[in-house]
Amino acid sequence: MASRELTPHRAGFVSLVGRANVGKSSLLNRLVGEKLAIVSSRPQTTRNRITGILTRPHAQIVLVDTPGIHAPAGKLGRIMLTTVQRALEDVDAVCLVAEATEPPEQPDENVLKMLASVRQPVFCCLNKVDLVTPKTRILPLIAAYERRHPFAAILPVSAVDGTNLARLEDLITAVLPPSPPLFPPGVTTDQPETFFVAEALREKIFQLTRAEIPYACAVRTEELRERDEGKGLYIRATIFVEQDSQKGIVIGGGGRMLKAIGSAARAGLEAFFGIKVFLDLRVEVRKHWRRDDRALREFGIMLIS
Repeated sequence: MASRELTPHRAGFVSLVGRANVGKSSLLNRLVGEKLAIVSSRPQTTRNRITGILTRPHAQIVLVDTPGIHAPAGKLGRIMLTTVQRALEDVDAVCLVAEATEPPEQPDENVLKMLASVRQPVFCCLNKVDLVTPKTRILPLIAAYERRHPFAAILPVSAVDGTNLARLEDLITAVLPPSPPLFPPGVTTDQPETFFVAEALREKIFQLTRAEIPYACAVRTEELRERDEGKGLYIRATIFVEQDSQKGIVIGGGGRMLKAIGSAARAGLEAFFGIKVFLDLRVEVRKHWRRDDRALREFGIMLIS
């Protein structure tokens, strides 16, 4: 058998799809080894298509995280669903991410229908297997998915403890086409730094506020520049809400909520950039931005072909 050094280098795109809260973003972060996608226990946290680049000496896997598949509500919901549909096109493989804890009699039929027209290899990743005891409990679920789609492989995995992720990486690599690397070494995403600033703030809004507030918020990074001779980073960002009452909640009494959001986001951003961050936040009202095409483009929530 040829040694790995003699086999051709492989590279390609792989979409991660599945319903909300199954752990697609956590899986992306674990595989890439860096926090690129925000994580929340609430559904529909991911709005955009987020790319994570996994580079090895023999292969480069470009992972595409997508919004959770759901019944679309409103213009924003329809854009998110179309983003998922487009992420199934022009890729080299697809990973359906589902929960290892779900009842075997209830595989998500809406997700499976979307895969019916996919001609590329599709892997089924049953995530959160670390929560299943004993492991034999997952066998009926594996059988249920085997009956519903000709998957290239069905693999119990865990984004928490890394179970079977090396195996998943090998399986994906085997179906990618021979190709030189698509991105330079050391690059982990094709998104700009301003995008990750906005996502870090959105994550803390999801974690610290309640009810409709997280879904009514959008974030735009206004300015990002070095200061103190490259020892620090100055970031100015605006949080947009749809109503005056929401603005009051995000700011909080005496500005306490906004300070909490900024403090929590700053810690993550300093870890991401590796230098001290100075964060300047303000909150503005943009009425009904989720129904406004111009606002959706302005806030970076757009269809990516």
